[in-house]
Amino acid sequence: MNTMLMPAELAAATPTDAPALDAAITAACNRIAPLWPLKHFVAVNPFLGFSSQAFATTCATLRRVAHTDMLMPRGFYREAVTNGVIDDAAIARGLAAVPQAQFANGVAGVKAALARDPAPQATSAVVATVAEVLDMLAAGDRLASRTAFMVDEVSKFCAGYFDEGQSSWKQPGRGQPLYAAWRAAMVHDRNPETMGIAGFRAAVGGLPQDPVDTIALVVARLGIPPRAVVDYLHRALFDIGGWAAYVRYLVWDNGLYGRPDDRLVQLLAIRMAWGYALWTERNDAAFRAAWSAAMAAAAALPEAHDEALDSELIVDLVMQEAYEAAFQQRLLARLAGTEAPPAAIVVPRRSAARKPVQAAFCIDVRSEVYRRALETACPTAETIGFAGFFGYPIEYVPIGRDTGGAQCPVLLTPAFTVCEAVTGASDNEEIEILGLRLLRRRAAKAWKSFKLAAVSSFTYVETAGLLFAPKLLGDSAGLTRPVSDPNTDGIDPALIPRVGPRLTARAVGGRATGFTPEQALTQAEAVLRGMSLTSDFARLVLLVGHGSTTANNPHASGLDCGACGGHTGEANARVAAGVLNDPEVRLGLRTKGIDIPADCWFLGCLHDTTTDDVAIFDTAEIPADFGAAVRELQGWLAKASHLARAERAPLLGLGSASDIDAAVIARSRDWAQVRPEWGLAGNAAFIAAPRPVTRGIDLGGRAFLHSYDWQADTGFGVLTLIMTAPLVVASWINLQYYGSTVNNRAFGSGNKVLHNVVGTLGVLEGNAGDLKVGLPWQSVHDGNRFIHEPLRLNAFIAAPLEAMNGVIAGHQGIRELIENRWLNLFAIDDAGKVTHRYDRDGQWIAVA
Repeated sequence: MNTMLMPAELAAATPTDAPALDAAITAACNRIAPLWPLKHFVAVNPFLGFSSQAFATTCATLRRVAHTDMLMPRGFYREAVTNGVIDDAAIARGLAAVPQAQFANGVAGVKAALARDPAPQATSAVVATVAEVLDMLAAGDRLASRTAFMVDEVSKFCAGYFDEGQSSWKQPGRGQPLYAAWRAAMVHDRNPETMGIAGFRAAVGGLPQDPVDTIALVVARLGIPPRAVVDYLHRALFDIGGWAAYVRYLVWDNGLYGRPDDRLVQLLAIRMAWGYALWTERNDAAFRAAWSAAMAAAAALPEAHDEALDSELIVDLVMQEAYEAAFQQRLLARLAGTEAPPAAIVVPRRSAARKPVQAAFCIDVRSEVYRRALETACPTAETIGFAGFFGYPIEYVPIGRDTGGAQCPVLLTPAFTVCEAVTGASDNEEIEILGLRLLRRRAAKAWKSFKLAAVSSFTYVETAGLLFAPKLLGDSAGLTRPVSDPNTDGIDPALIPRVGPRLTARAVGGRATGFTPEQALTQAEAVLRGMSLTSDFARLVLLVGHGSTTANNPHASGLDCGACGGHTGEANARVAAGVLNDPEVRLGLRTKGIDIPADCWFLGCLHDTTTDDVAIFDTAEIPADFGAAVRELQGWLAKASHLARAERAPLLGLGSASDIDAAVIARSRDWAQVRPEWGLAGNAAFIAAPRPVTRGIDLGGRAFLHSYDWQADTGFGVLTLIMTAPLVVASWINLQYYGSTVNNRAFGSGNKVLHNVVGTLGVLEGNAGDLKVGLPWQSVHDGNRFIHEPLRLNAFIAAPLEAMNGVIAGHQGIRELIENRWLNLFAIDDAGKVTHRYDRDGQWIAVA
């Protein structure tokens, strides 16, 4: 039984090398990737903290430290060989890609090893935690699992502490720092002792009040070898990886704004304190012997253990490389099959005849399907790919609020504040709209309080349940349309708030809103040059953001636009269109060499990726002489929507539906539907090139398409932006789907049917356990087969090799992703042919 340590005792128990411990804590915390909350859930690379080391090395690290695989089971690769997906040539390429692979008979030797089941992992290379050693002594008894109980208890505390409005009864101590609040709560919590952890409260009460001091004390008391401290701290966080990831998001978000945040260190201290309490509980010989053996094994690890790949891992790495090599060969063959002659790709890329419409879509893979459909419906249309926030990093503030959401990639912070404004409304009408919104918010809050109140919880279902019968029937029959903005439901459409991009006198929290004339001009020029759209403007130019329509889906925002921070792209598209339609902006653009004709109009639009509808906003502001052109456009969009639905229908199981359009729309309203759409499943390629390089090629909704004309990119500023922003975001998306496919237990969120929302932040799988990260199983698998293939992103860029080398050399983030094989980079020449594959250190290999 421990008591509070005095300063002298603490010093004696703490390692003298405090800087080394601080460095170890920082390294362990940096291995955790952030998890964005459900309200703006965005894709995150789950291996973000390992990007500075090679993909293969990370596979070894996670196997050793956390018993976690990031490759497919061996049976997956066997099946791929049996089915002819992987041939001998691909295996040979896989062997060449893994320098440590030494097989006496080459390809035949790999196949022989593949036929055998992998040998059990050697436990001597694992840095075990206290809870893991106790579980081992319990001989796998789930009811006696200290790890499971500890995770449940930490998760329960975090759910209450970080709750953002789901709980009506708030957890005491939320105003205190995380670690202090936990210690205060544990003094009164008898649950651990009830479960047999003797002296738990005394052990926790005897720990230092400072979280770093607690970590230092536990490291010293447990006798963790210095060379294993980082691994031990990382493994401790990995045990509560979901909550660690959420707290990492909080730290990340505050870091963007320059605000210090040590809550992940505090959470680590909580986890270490749990381990210490478990350690003090057991003084028997069996535990002490097992713990001493575990620490001795950790101390005996060679210094180069991170780079050491065991023989079984090498087999799997070779086969993963072979699987990807086979896919690359198929993709290269498809890209080489373009019907467009090489001359069509050489500048000038646009024909002399004016296009009736140009449509800029987000680079999202779902847009690839719709772009082909629109080009089929209107063969003279030109489609463009660009990041879905359209270059406007804004904070979008809905009417009646003082703060809004960040409508930009999570790598950025909003540079502008844009507020909704009521177009053409009198002061009284605007006050009425604000009143309706406030009334609905208050009513919703009061209704929730009534439902969850102690006095009503026993009688609520009996007295009010029948009132929900019509809604339940309507939801079950798909008759109820999900409302994207309940605050405008029932309001006169003429008075629905609209996005006002111009600078106004209104201030929000002391900040000016909108854009100054100089800002508006600068942004407009940057956006047009980023899209390689500086001449030959069509009569109508669509800026098409995207969002989704789903019902009863906690991860709904994950189907919205990641470039808009997990929101729909409506606000960004409408703001961009409003700026580009501004006569003063157009005058300024002429001085920059960009002449937008007077008979050109930009339209802010939204592509619903679940229903494939495209909505056109602000139609009342379109000049009358565009009426005929807009009506013709609406006909093309309707036809394109039908074609896109027909293409997606078979994968949704709707290929035999008599009315595909109605079936797809009904699916989006089905509250029992676990797969309203497939999102970005299947993503495998990123292509930055002029549209003629890919036009006419069916890429199956698997490619991010970014328009880029290097010959118009003086100084390669646009290339730098593409490689350091959209390409990185695409890699994040790709690796999130990769992780959720290869190991959904560790990097995904499990079975969607079992999800329970907690704190409005995330989900649990079942009624307890850790917060889940990543994508549900239903987002990557249809119940019979994988819809998403475990492939690292293949990036194809039409630019000179020297220019790409310059970007890689000058930017560490993208250099690590490419050099460490987290993505593959290919070069496209001016004839639209893939010519080279990046190797390493600025060297390229010619593609046959």
